[in-house]
Amino acid sequence: MAYVINEDCIACGTCISECPVEAISEGDIYVIDPDICTDCGTCADVCPSEAIHPA
Repeated sequence: MAYVINEDCIACGTCISECPVEAISEGDIYVIDPDICTDCGTCADVCPSEAIHPA
């Protein structure tokens, strides 16, 4: 299961540089492409607003 980003996202950009497969896209609330996400959890570990969770 891919990780998802909820409305707590503050669009800080921390998660984008941490994703090893570049599955995260920028926006008002960032989005993780479930077809690319490898479920590693690195993004969730670095998210300062705890907006990233397993789907």
